[in-house]
Amino acid sequence: MEDPIKYVEAKYSKKQIPNFSVGDTVKVHTKFQEGDRIRTQIFEGIVIAKRGSGTRETFTVRKISYGEGVERVFPLQSPFIEKIEVIKRGDVRRAKLYYLRERVGKKATRVKEKIFVKGESENREKAD
Repeated sequence: MEDPIKYVEAKYSKKQIPNFSVGDTVKVHTKFQEGDRIRTQIFEGIVIAKRGSGTRETFTVRKISYGEGVERVFPLQSPFIEKIEVIKRGDVRRAKLYYLRERVGKKATRVKEKIFVKGESENREKAD
């Protein structure tokens, strides 16, 4: 008999999730209910952590808003997430970028950018 947890997770898993990792700058489009209408709110920042697997996978996005650092944890399979756009690919050597919390000003959002040669980015994304 198939594992019942995997059966339920397969039922609620999203099919189209972009390939992104820690250090990438992303825009997360979330559905937000305001009174009787639903609108989309965009949260743009750097992915500082990813954890979990399956339907329990989450990622943390950090941005600087009016001089204050704001972090938000999103469940990857949440029905409230409309889409995730990858703006820039970051080139980092750590799994968690918690050191960005202590940074101030421009350095708080600086992560080295990955640069691809033409045609190489598609091959690398398919391999991951």
